[in-house]
Amino acid sequence: MSKRDIYVEKMKKQLDELNAKLDELDNKRESASAEMRGKYDEKMAELRSHAMAAGAKMNEIKHASEDKWEALVAEGDKLQNALVHSFNYFKSQMRKP
Repeated sequence: MSKRDIYVEKMKKQLDELNAKLDELDNKRESASAEMRGKYDEKMAELRSHAMAAGAKMNEIKHASEDKWEALVAEGDKLQNALVHSFNYFKSQMRKP
């Protein structure tokens, strides 16, 4: 397995795990107050958008030429880290009354 395949596989696993966590949060939406649901829906849409961007970058890396894919890794890592940070922040905010 090439370095690129290993990287893409790792990124896909992380995205799959994060999408599963987003799905879990979606299931808790109904227990939130009406005011919180509006904020919740807005933030979930933002997080889903970030997840889609990270997935698109992963596909770009996967299909990039051998001499170009490594240059895209920094962008992929940046998107992935921002998504994880946003998710963790959102989750911490959901715990507050």
